[in-house]
Amino acid sequence: MTDGERTTPEPPEDQGNRTVENAVMLGFFVALVAAGIWLLGTMADIRKVQDCAAQGRRNCATIEVPERTR
Repeated sequence: MTDGERTTPEPPEDQGNRTVENAVMLGFFVALVAAGIWLLGTMADIRKVQDCAAQGRRNCATIEVPERTR
């Protein structure tokens, strides 16, 4: 090896595992964000029902109406 000759450093042995770990972490992050969005939506629905009941109303339940077909 001479002073002008450079060698590229070899990647560590676990380089392949790093890609798998990154994919697993991405999947975990996506699941965590989805769970957070679902939880916020559920909390908003519960808050609306509780606010309605706190005002003394009696018909606070959500009414499911089927769609009309023509």
